[in-house]
Amino acid sequence: MTKTLITAALLTAVFGSAHAQSATYAIDPTHTFASFEILHIGTSTIRGRFDKKDGSVTIDRAAKTGKVEITIDMASVNTGVAPFDGHLKSADLFDVAKFPTAKFVGNQFSFSGDKVTAVAGTLTLMGKTQPVTLKATNFNCYMNPFVKREACGGDFEATIQRSAFGIGYGLPDFAPDNVRLLVQVEAFKQ
Repeated sequence: MTKTLITAALLTAVFGSAHAQSATYAIDPTHTFASFEILHIGTSTIRGRFDKKDGSVTIDRAAKTGKVEITIDMASVNTGVAPFDGHLKSADLFDVAKFPTAKFVGNQFSFSGDKVTAVAGTLTLMGKTQPVTLKATNFNCYMNPFVKREACGGDFEATIQRSAFGIGYGLPDFAPDNVRLLVQVEAFKQ
């Protein structure tokens, strides 16, 4: 009986530690970018980014699970053209006075080996929440030599329909419904 209890305790310790590989990472705002691309009157691509963002990522590579939460300050939109930024912030488009933040919450991670290939979740923008899957085009974890901590990150992208979030200005004459989202994330283990 004692051998059985010892064996059970050892198995619990071994298998319990296999699931204890979950790690939380804080988003590094200096290496994390949320940007968008949209066609302008069928001739050129307009690009913009959001300069203020915050969030965290929890990954368990052994269990192939995770959760990410990223909050974006919509007033930090930056296209490099101040008058256009002002229009994006207006009630015509992002209405930042009424909806100051956007938030992505992802809780369905897809993996290939120990690399994240996609994160599915929801995007809340303009007070509306819609499902969004960010597909990874690159993902890696490494020991950062400067801060002496593990960092994980990658490049992710998705295409959304802006009308699903109530952004209909200029449809379809000035800009299409499809908007390409590009998210580059780097986060440090806590």
